[in-house]
This record gives sequence, structure tokens and C-alpha cells, in this order.
Amino acid sequence: MQMTTSKTAIALAVALSLGACGSDDDDDEPEVLNQKPAWLGTVSTASYDGTSDDLLTAGLGATGLAAAAAPAYNDPANPSARELRRNAIFANYRAVLDIATNSGYGTMYGPNVNAAGVATNGNGMVAGTEYLAYTDDGTGRQNVTLMVQVPNGFDPVNPCIVTGTSSGSRGIYGAIGSAGEWGLKNNCAVAYADKGSGTGLYAFEDDTVNGQNGVRATRTAAAKNALFAPELSDAQRTAFAQQFPGRVAFKHAHSQLNPEKDWGKVTLQAVEFALYVLNEKYGVVARDNTSHIVRFTPANTLTIASSISNGAGSALLAAEQDTAGLIDAVAATEPQIQPNRTSGYTVRQAGANVTAQGKPLLDYASYAALYQPCIAGGAGRCASLVQKGLLVGNDLASRQADARARMKAYGWTADAEPLQAAHALTNVLVAVTYVNAYGKFSVTDNVCGFSWGAADATGSPVPFTGAARAASFATMNGIIGTPIYEDSVGGAKLYNLGVSKSTGIEDQALDGFLCLRSLATGVDAVTGAALTGDLAAQSARVRAGMAEVQATGNLRGKPALIVSGRADALIPVNHASRAYVGLNAAVEGSSSKLRYIEVTNANHFDSFSNALPNVVVPLHVYLFRALDAVYANLKNSATPLPPSQVVHTVTRASNAVPITVANVPLIAAAPGNNAITVSGTTVNVPD
Repeated sequence: MQMTTSKTAIALAVALSLGACGSDDDDDEPEVLNQKPAWLGTVSTASYDGTSDDLLTAGLGATGLAAAAAPAYNDPANPSARELRRNAIFANYRAVLDIATNSGYGTMYGPNVNAAGVATNGNGMVAGTEYLAYTDDGTGRQNVTLMVQVPNGFDPVNPCIVTGTSSGSRGIYGAIGSAGEWGLKNNCAVAYADKGSGTGLYAFEDDTVNGQNGVRATRTAAAKNALFAPELSDAQRTAFAQQFPGRVAFKHAHSQLNPEKDWGKVTLQAVEFALYVLNEKYGVVARDNTSHIVRFTPANTLTIASSISNGAGSALLAAEQDTAGLIDAVAATEPQIQPNRTSGYTVRQAGANVTAQGKPLLDYASYAALYQPCIAGGAGRCASLVQKGLLVGNDLASRQADARARMKAYGWTADAEPLQAAHALTNVLVAVTYVNAYGKFSVTDNVCGFSWGAADATGSPVPFTGAARAASFATMNGIIGTPIYEDSVGGAKLYNLGVSKSTGIEDQALDGFLCLRSLATGVDAVTGAALTGDLAAQSARVRAGMAEVQATGNLRGKPALIVSGRADALIPVNHASRAYVGLNAAVEGSSSKLRYIEVTNANHFDSFSNALPNVVVPLHVYLFRALDAVYANLKNSATPLPPSQVVHTVTRASNAVPITVANVPLIAAAPGNNAITVSGTTVNVPD
């Protein structure tokens, strides 16, 4: 393992600060006692035998995870904690991966594919112990879930930890199929965090919440064990429920804490939790016969920060904030990372400056939420944009062409164009969720006319069923329900059926999305004029929240490997990965150990590799290759990280054609003309 003198010194100081010294009788060395971090709540523990149940697949195995339907509950109205865990793992694993055999599941990746990448006849179940706890500030409002999984194969002589912070807004099992699977297969402890988002469904009609294990209870009964409960009095709850029946609140949007500002912090806390767990499990009992002596410290435990999407961004933020030397390296794919500036570096592709770079998530997501619904065939949305002077064209085809051109001018790559329509709903959800989160608004604010809930076939809001609420921990991805547009002409409607008052057109609630766009930018989305009054005040709150989550680009000299798909239509590489490489170059210069791998024909959602095999290949295989490369470099510094490069993949004619390594070639040790270079602060990406 690569270790610096400074890191060893820091680690020793941290270890000594964790506990008191033992007796100094004779010439014994002082005992450094393992102590539970003050911010860590009650720890629950469960062991799994790897046969009837396990850490990776919840007893389903590779075959069960690929089943056509989720396992049934004995009582759908009252699923047990164990059933909810099982179904949460089932849903989260499949949400991250394409589980089609011809896309590579079971041959290139999946529980039955071992750490060496070889498919086996086994089912891939992993025996071990799982530890759960909250990290909180004492109020019970944060309640960020942390989890540590320690496989039975963990080797105390060669200890390693991998972080698995959840992607998207998912709950604690959100990285089970990505960083979690790699860590377990490589006999590392896995340190998970749900980032303070997670599945925290609050239902107004019965005042119920999810507990830490997912089981529903009333807000009063759950108390500080609730994943999330909004800050509302009973009178406020009753009034809102009567005026807006069937609406819900969820943690990411409505905690009023802007959880993203702490994503790096909680990832580091997950590592600290893992060290605490490992020292309790493997440390020698101290002379007081109750405590354990610290055996594992940051100095002797190899730790890789990893994950995908929001979890990958969390890994990078954790590395930036790591003053205690907890993290050795980073391996992250498709990170949602937001540089703290758009200038001071330059991104070029094929010798030309890209059209836009380094914009914040809410900026480009709110822009996409205007134009992608038009690209997806929303004639009403296209017509209203023309009416507002935000689009040109005399027919649907010409208007869609203009929308696509505007998206490319705003920073999306040409490679992402075939996937623009498929991402319309995703960016709608991002825009509504993140405006609420960044502005720290209450659910009762209905910002820009949006609330959240379910709807019937006519688009009218209806309550979630009791069974849906009961299973929410397992089935919902942390963004719960769909935006309801309260200001639609004629009354509240599902957003895509919303009629804007300013146009009289069923345009998927364009007025509401123009409002969100204005809050994100600080100017009127139509006129460009500065906002005034309440909108100006709301925008100031939103933009303050956006500033809280920005990245510095300083990875503190840690080895890091970022992998992204060039066709990513959700997190455009020009605004995230490429821009972050440029920012890092501006900050760390020649001392940087960051490498960047850009994969053609890969996007943000691997599920498209089965739906659109002639357009997309799975990016997941490159996460494991990146982790393998980083791990090899940490174990032996003579094994270098691969150079930055473009990996050119080959799509398949149809999903009836099995994928092979020819479709997803290895990362090259010598990329030649495919090398991505950094000259000063200019990032040069070849075609």
C-alpha cells in the first residue's frame, strides 16, 4: 500500500484520539482503545450464513435477482423488516445494472462472476455480518443511514474498505450492485451511506413514516427512529392534508437540510464507522476486559472511495474533505460532481472548445426539463416554447430539431442526442426535487406550483395505497411519486397533463418549469430580467444551496480514476467529469494523480444497453475495471494507473446478440491516439 509519512502521522494522531491509554505497567505499549464515534447512534447487527440469506443478494442469488418479478410478501399490508431488506436489495441491484444475459449479466458481471472476472456456476451469495446505524446531530432530523458489511472472507492481515454511497436519491442499499459487490467479492468491508436522502416517505393521511429498517409506523411511534418526518405541527399536517389530499413528502426534497452539502462528510463517517466495526470485531480485548484495542487505522487499512452517479460525486467530495487520511484513492463512474467554477480551465474535444462547461446540476437539469419533453414528442410543450420565444419552427419536426440544437449548444455531446427523449422524465424529477432541496423549502410551500403524489388514469391526484406505503422502503428510489402541478387550468393534474395558465395549452406544466428554471438561474426564464419579490427571495435560497455543494477539485494528491460515458444525457461529461478534470488541473497541477477514462456508447443508465443495444453498451464493467486498477496501484505502486484515454466500444446489432469483450474492450496501458491529455489547465479529449 502506498503510504506517506504525513498520512501515517495523521493516522497515529487520529488513533490516539480515539481512546484512552491503558496501564503503563512494566514496558507495555499504551493501549489505544476503540471508541464509538459520538455522532453514531445505536448499532444493530445481523449475520447471514450465505445460504439462506446473505450480504449481496439477500438470499436470492444471481438467479433470484434476475427473476421476472420481485419476491412476494407474506402479508403485503405488513411486510417484515427482513422481507423489506430482501426486496430493497432486489430493486436496487436491478436499478443499477442491466440484468439481461446478453448484456453481460452472469457472464461479465453479476454475483456469480468472481473477483477475477470469471463466471462461475455458483449463485454468488456472500456470508458475513451487516451493521446499521444513524449518524445524526442529536435532533433526529438528519438520521443519515450508515451501513457496514463485513464478509466472512475479510482478511485482518490485509484489511481493506470500499465506500458505497448510494446513487441517485436511493436508500442504504443503493450501491449494493456497484461498489458493494466489488468490495464483497474482494473480501473488503463495504461502508455504505444513504446520503441523507434515501426512501423516507411521509404520508399525510395517516401521519406515517419509514423506520430505519423500512417498517412503517406513525410519526409519534417512530420518534427519532424515523428515516424522515417533516417539521410540521399536527395542525399544519391536518390543514395541508385537507387542502391537498393524497400528497406526500420525501426526505431528499423536503428535509429542509440540503443533504447534498454533507455527502462528502457522511461518506467519510461511513469509513469511520467501518473502522470502528472492524476494531470491535477483530481487535484484542483490552485490559479493562470491556473495550477493544485499536488494530485498524487509516495508516494500515487500504480504503477506496467509490460508487456511481451521486455516490461517485460523494466519493470525490469525501476525498476533497479528507483531512484525516481516511481515504487512499478514488474509483468512480459517471459522477454527479459540480465544479465551483466554470472558468480557469478549458475543455476541448477534437481540437475545438466545447460549447459549455462546468455548469451546476440544477442549471443544466432545469434547462433539460424545458426541452427534453419537446424532443420526446410533446407537441404541446414545443408549441408553448415557440409561443414564449424559446424555440423556433413551424412544425413538430423542426421544433424538435431546434430543441436538440439548443441542448448541444448548452453542453450536451452529440453522442447523447439519441438518448435525449428517454431522459425527459428524469430531468423533470431532478428539477423539482433539487429546487426544493437546495432552497430548503417545506413540503407545504408547493414551490412553483408543484407537490408530489400518485395519480389516477385521468391525472388527478390520489393517495398511495396502503400496500404501496408499506412496501415503499423496498420499491421506491428516494424520489417518491410524481410531480403534481397544482396550478394547472381546471385544477391539480399530474405534471405531464398540466395546462399552463399563460398559454392555455396542455404543455406538461411549462409555466411551472419556467418558474423552476428562473429560481435556478436568478433571472426570468423568458425575458432574462432580474427576478423580484417572492421569486427573487426563493431564488436566493436555491442558489445559496447550490453553492453549498460545489467541488473544489483538490483531491489532496490521492490516486483517482474517473470513468464516464460520452453519451450520458443526464450528467453531461462537459459539465461534470471533463470539467472536474480541468478544475483539478487548475488546482493540483502537476501533482495531480487523477486519471480520466471516457467510454464511447456508454450512458448513465445501463438498462438502455438491453433496450437500445445498437446505441449503448454497459458502463458497469468499467467500474469494476477501474476499481481493479486502483486496487492494484495501491497494493503495488510499481503498477501505475492507466493513462487518461477514450475507450472506443462497439454496440450490438440487437439484444439477441451476446456481448463480448470485443464490444467493451479493456482500458489500454498505452492508448496512443486515444489518449486524453492535460496541458496546463486544458483538457484535450480526442474523438
